[in-house]
Amino acid sequence: MTKSRSRRIDLAMRLVEEAGRISRGYFEDRGLGVDTKADGTPVTDADRLIETVFRDAVAAEFADDGFTGEEFPDVNGDSGYRWIVDPIDGTKSFVHGVPLYANLVALQEHGEIVFGVINLPSADTVVHAERGGGCWRNGVRVRVSDRSVLDGAYVMATWLEDWSSEVIDDLHRRGVVLRTWGDAFGYAMVACGRADAVVDYTAQPFDLAPMSVIITEAGGVFTSLDGREVFDARNGMASNGLIHDQLLARVAPQAEGIRQ
Repeated sequence: MTKSRSRRIDLAMRLVEEAGRISRGYFEDRGLGVDTKADGTPVTDADRLIETVFRDAVAAEFADDGFTGEEFPDVNGDSGYRWIVDPIDGTKSFVHGVPLYANLVALQEHGEIVFGVINLPSADTVVHAERGGGCWRNGVRVRVSDRSVLDGAYVMATWLEDWSSEVIDDLHRRGVVLRTWGDAFGYAMVACGRADAVVDYTAQPFDLAPMSVIITEAGGVFTSLDGREVFDARNGMASNGLIHDQLLARVAPQAEGIRQ
């Protein structure tokens, strides 16, 4: 790890702890201001505050870094580093009192995601990984599951509204157990070996940016639904690697018909 990367990762971990404190405070207080964005998705006071805290801290310590967040315009930089932040992933869950929301941070170095963290404040869980350094949950190294067949596999989904009934029926016939309340929580479950895969037919780049390094460092595989190792295809799938091709073959054809 270079010194410059190490300093940024240290800042990211400090900031994600602060993000957890802020979001958990709003979550437990329930005095939450909620607006609707142009795309119909909710945004809260907590989303804006957390992203502002990140932006201000990064600008103060690494003024030449780029920054991409969900709530405000991109900032370009010339340092070779870019921060990608989703202040609250799973805002709908957050607004409805479901404790599976997350704070997401990824660090991109010369175009490669080299660090990612999923912080689940109300589940007391932090999953993070650095390229080449393994994947860790609350300080304990974790790995993906060892299931090699679809029969009995636990597959997570953020929601089922964009799943076709044909795909769902096909997976059920093959013994797959489908579970929702996905978002970042599903990826954390896969990284920790508690689920075997997660499929997102529709997602934004800031939803998925940390997942490539987290899942691969846990021993799994993360791709878009057309099989590319990218996080910005507006869809994604993570698995333990052993069932990746089998599952991708069942779910990928539907993705071609979903307008992003």
